Amino acid sequence: MATLYTHADSNIRKTWILLTLFLVLIIGLGWFFSYVLDNSVFLIFAIILSIVQSFASFWYSDKIVLAMTGAKEIQKKDNPELYRIVENLAITAGLPAPKIYIINEAQPNAFATGRDEKHAVIAVTTGLLEKLEKIELEGVIAHELSHIGNKDMLLGTVIVVLVGIVALLSRMFLRISFYSGGRRKRDKNSSAGIIMILGLIGAILAPVVAVLIQLAVSRKREYLADATGALLTRYPEGLARALEKISQDRTPLRTADTSTAHLYISNPFKEKNWLAGLFSTHPPVKERLKALRGMKV
Repeated sequence: MATLYTHADSNIRKTWILLTLFLVLIIGLGWFFSYVLDNSVFLIFAIILSIVQSFASFWYSDKIVLAMTGAKEIQKKDNPELYRIVENLAITAGLPAPKIYIINEAQPNAFATGRDEKHAVIAVTTGLLEKLEKIELEGVIAHELSHIGNKDMLLGTVIVVLVGIVALLSRMFLRISFYSGGRRKRDKNSSAGIIMILGLIGAILAPVVAVLIQLAVSRKREYLADATGALLTRYPEGLARALEKISQDRTPLRTADTSTAHLYISNPFKEKNWLAGLFSTHPPVKERLKALRGMKV
């Protein structure tokens, strides 16, 4: 029977599997281009890139995410009420109190990041603080603390860096396709043609790969975080009301990025059609509300 502990262990395994697969993929691509172009510099670059991205993904992915979102750390004196909410719920959850960051954005939203519970961060937008009532804010904070306890934020944050690597490789493919030569003079044209085709395919498929990587973080994690967060506050309706307000708010999130969208409690990109919803990294809000309002605590 699945528990929070097996879910956390599963996330740790998924993290290392993803890092290993990307390391192998990048080195493999480097070897391929070095072979076709008869230039070992691509293999050397791929090895260095794979080592750097693996190291950065684990140790610095949270800092990268915070920089991408423009989040700024605050102290207790800056917002005592928010600090009390976080500290009290962290005690209830049996977790160290995470650092708190503020994103200067009008859209109400929030996310958790960090490599483990001792280095965890909860980031909330100014819009969230301004538009939610205290009981609703507690529901959101409890949800994010649940991601920390379940180790969802480790996997989700690492994926941000890996999706960025996909985008980098896509640009590399395009540049190589236009500026590369053949492995030998006699097959120069055919090699350049192969690289051109691979470059175009890579550029086209990169966004699709990025979405698939994000979808690898199961939507079930949001249901689990909703349920665990509701148990922390003992008031599922608080989180349900918060999700309603967040999903109905049409204010754009200027710092939103496709690589970080899956981290937020609600998709920062407001889907306008069924196709966008199909590829959303979040489950439908209606389904989340139904589950929360059907809970008995």
